[in-house]
Amino acid sequence: MPKSDKIQNFESFCEIAEQFAVCMNDYLYVYDIINDTFYITERAAKRFALPGCLFHDVVETLRACVHPDDFSMLQEDLQQLFDGVKTEHELRYRWLGKDGVPIWIICRGRVLQNEEGRPWLMLGCINEIGRKQKADNVSGLLGVSSLQEHLKQISNLPEGFVMRIGIDDFRMINERLGVEYGDTVLRQVAQCIESRLLPGQYVYRVISDEFLVLDAVGCESEEVKELYYNIRQEVERTIAKQCYEAVYTISGGIVNTRDMQKADYEEIMRLSEFALGQAKRQGKNQVCVFAQEDYDAFLRARAISRSLRRAVSNDFVGLDLYFQPLVYADTEELYGAEALLRYQMPDGERISPMEFIPILEESGLIVPVGKWIIRKAADMCRECRKRYPQFRVSINLSYIQMTKSPVFAEVMDALKETGLPADALIMELTESGYLENSINVQKVWKKFKEAGIQIALDDFGTGYSNLQNIGRFNPDIVKIDRSFTLRALQHSYERQLLSHIINMVHSIDLRIVIEGVEEKEEQQQVMQLGSDFIQGYYYSMPCSRTEFLKKYNVE
Repeated sequence: MPKSDKIQNFESFCEIAEQFAVCMNDYLYVYDIINDTFYITERAAKRFALPGCLFHDVVETLRACVHPDDFSMLQEDLQQLFDGVKTEHELRYRWLGKDGVPIWIICRGRVLQNEEGRPWLMLGCINEIGRKQKADNVSGLLGVSSLQEHLKQISNLPEGFVMRIGIDDFRMINERLGVEYGDTVLRQVAQCIESRLLPGQYVYRVISDEFLVLDAVGCESEEVKELYYNIRQEVERTIAKQCYEAVYTISGGIVNTRDMQKADYEEIMRLSEFALGQAKRQGKNQVCVFAQEDYDAFLRARAISRSLRRAVSNDFVGLDLYFQPLVYADTEELYGAEALLRYQMPDGERISPMEFIPILEESGLIVPVGKWIIRKAADMCRECRKRYPQFRVSINLSYIQMTKSPVFAEVMDALKETGLPADALIMELTESGYLENSINVQKVWKKFKEAGIQIALDDFGTGYSNLQNIGRFNPDIVKIDRSFTLRALQHSYERQLLSHIINMVHSIDLRIVIEGVEEKEEQQQVMQLGSDFIQGYYYSMPCSRTEFLKKYNVE
């Protein structure tokens, strides 16, 4: 065959490939091996880091498009095709997108030979194996790609809703009964949803065990809630038909399209995920309607979390340790101080500890911050002992610190670095709500006790604390919460109760701190109750290290 005919055939193959390209999602290519010329359909040139649809010096040109770690593998495979060792090409590797992000592909091709038996043309197809599927064969529903296309076809969603439905604790079904049974559950839930939809309502499987219902009928919130409960009833009936082999529930999150600034895919997924998350956080097996004020609070918490993470990464900038004095109840002389964490955002806003400390704990940042607090507090104690040799610093410990960090070793290291004796530090258990799950906490507490470090039981008198915790943790100090103190000062019954508690605590050689004393009258009454120590605004608000040292004449 003359060379001119070969070129004509190459061009014909290119034209045919482009015609077929409009009918498929894959990318077709034609590679003229003899003339070292490569053609790929136009959509691929827009998607990948290629110089265009048609180019020469193929292997070297592809070097700029292929992930560096995969190029030698491609080069070796192509060489085998050039040498006639094989005639079929199939390789999974990564091309680079226009933005430089790696994209997994599978490239298939077949080599045609000329009349001389030499490799001449390779015809093939490239498929993105990481691309989201348009449909889901497990649930039998359309997938996220189809949802995205649906949304692109309509400029604005009509008034209606989206409802995101998730199977509660789906992972446990896979773990207990296997992935195949889990797939069966997904199909069953999909069927339950479909069976209750009205014309103009569409359901898609979005991720894992979650589905999204898109409404164009214009239902109101109460009607949408009724739809959720109807779907839930269908699920319950299905479970019963299966003789309760797997018992599970579903949660739902509803977002009215009127609450969306723009009804695009990202907005729908973001708000519906939040609404579903709210339903799960509130106990599961229920439905939650999106509320802007809740979402604003969520966004604020996320912004604070990000700011805290930057602060930790940047040598704890914005975090500070304040100190509030503890005084002897009888002499009002300084006994020590409680270390209290404070945080100021980069924009100058001071965040309440009630707001940012739970975020530290939920994010796990309390672990590095807690270590930092221990070091700072111990150093402050060392400084104050220059004037007050028996000065002690009380440090609040989080449950997360107790269970997820080597807090005992951190305290011992701080004592060693500062040269302080063990009894210079008081460790406070701050969250009385988790004391019921106390086995691991007790182990750490026992180490503190054996080392001679004092421990305090905080928040005594709140809804969670009880006398049993004194026996569990064997503290050195019991701290009476301000709410309990106020009730005792205002009502004779609570006052008598507090007096009995103080006497009982003293009878087992423990000491009492009464917190939250703010007025002179309160201070006088507390002194009559027989408390060992007093803490509160009456003596001083929490203040910075510099202010505290100046106030108490520590040079």
